[in-house]
Amino acid sequence: MSDLQLRRLNAGDAGFGETLDALLAWDSVSDEAVASTVAAVLADIRQRGDAAVLECTRRFDAVEASNVSELEFSAEQLQAALTRIDSAQRQALEEAADRIRRYHERQQQASWQYQEDDGTVLGQQIRGMDRVGLYVPGGKATYPSSVLMNAVPAKVAGVGELIAVSPTPNGYVNDMVLAAAAIAGVDRLFAVGGAQAIAALAFGTETIPRVDKIVGPGNIYVATAKRQVFGSVGLDMIAGPSEILVVCDGKTDPDWIAMDLFSQAEHDEDAQSLLISPDAEFLDKVAESVARLLPQMERQDIIRQSLAARGALIKVADMAEAIALINRIAPEHLELSVDNPEQYLPEIRHAGAIFLGRHTPEALGDYCAGPNHVLPTSGTARFSSPLGVYDFQKRSSIINCSPAGAAKLARTASVLARGESLTAHAVSAEYRLQAGGEDE
Repeated sequence: MSDLQLRRLNAGDAGFGETLDALLAWDSVSDEAVASTVAAVLADIRQRGDAAVLECTRRFDAVEASNVSELEFSAEQLQAALTRIDSAQRQALEEAADRIRRYHERQQQASWQYQEDDGTVLGQQIRGMDRVGLYVPGGKATYPSSVLMNAVPAKVAGVGELIAVSPTPNGYVNDMVLAAAAIAGVDRLFAVGGAQAIAALAFGTETIPRVDKIVGPGNIYVATAKRQVFGSVGLDMIAGPSEILVVCDGKTDPDWIAMDLFSQAEHDEDAQSLLISPDAEFLDKVAESVARLLPQMERQDIIRQSLAARGALIKVADMAEAIALINRIAPEHLELSVDNPEQYLPEIRHAGAIFLGRHTPEALGDYCAGPNHVLPTSGTARFSSPLGVYDFQKRSSIINCSPAGAAKLARTASVLARGESLTAHAVSAEYRLQAGGEDE
């Protein structure tokens, strides 16, 4: 049995709001020392390119190379890895990729136009980005699933070239990451990680091409680097630690719920796992399951630290109070392990991904359900959405005025431009008014 004492909270207690805010608080890039280190790396990569990449890779990952081209995996190496992994792994990767592709194909949008009565045409042209960079973590764990979740929708979106980077600390290479890259259609993959990889993608080096956007999760150095290069390059999001909020009515097997909490806590010590229930006895049962099952977990030390630091079991009066807490927390992953969970969907305004019912653990979404597992964290589901095809596309407005349409619009534009004291704007519009056969 584990000696872990899970934090217990009651939404009805005085001071609960302040306690919850403190528990949820997270700033992944607040460390000045980290920010300073990252800034130095970015400046070095920007100035010295490949040479700086090699030095950082040697320093941070203990990987030696005489040139950056040695850190690039060839297409043959990716295919060889796909051949080396066992058949069950390959089948799982291919099935997951297929499900992810089919889901994201439904997100595709077509360019569109419409014509007004006077012949003016308005519309929007949608195009995939030219080149996107994908960061694949490779530290405490390796994530072939992240390769699929980022690369597949990029390819569905029509991205021209996908450049992936993934650290190989001490030279360790994960064949499943390489195999996933082959399956997903990654164009180039470099064994480079950390802030130096973000800098190389953002600014370009002699060997690593500059990209238009960087996607993919990483540690605090990666998150800090992404924030610092924003503006030079587009970003998906600044991701914090993984998190799950489970709402249960007390009728699900407590062992199932305990394991769902573990599934997030095992990511890292800063991950957050919360359980909300109106049934106090059920919370007791889950606490017992946590204590009994934790010693069986391969990553029990990480889980224990995560649950002790940021986990909680929260008693609510009823489902209405639970829904209010969901929208306040705006969780990355939300499990509604309750009867008829669909009835609550209209009331849920903020959540990255919503898992309905007792048989839909978050783990299925992480790997193979189909929807993307790159989700907004740290309450950003209030204004952000899951990664999708739309994140890899640009939209251009289309305006094609007929002479009559231009003359009509010019009257309005002229008034507004002169109201802003932008005379050249006004005259530019008025020239078209005259050409359209109308008097000023």
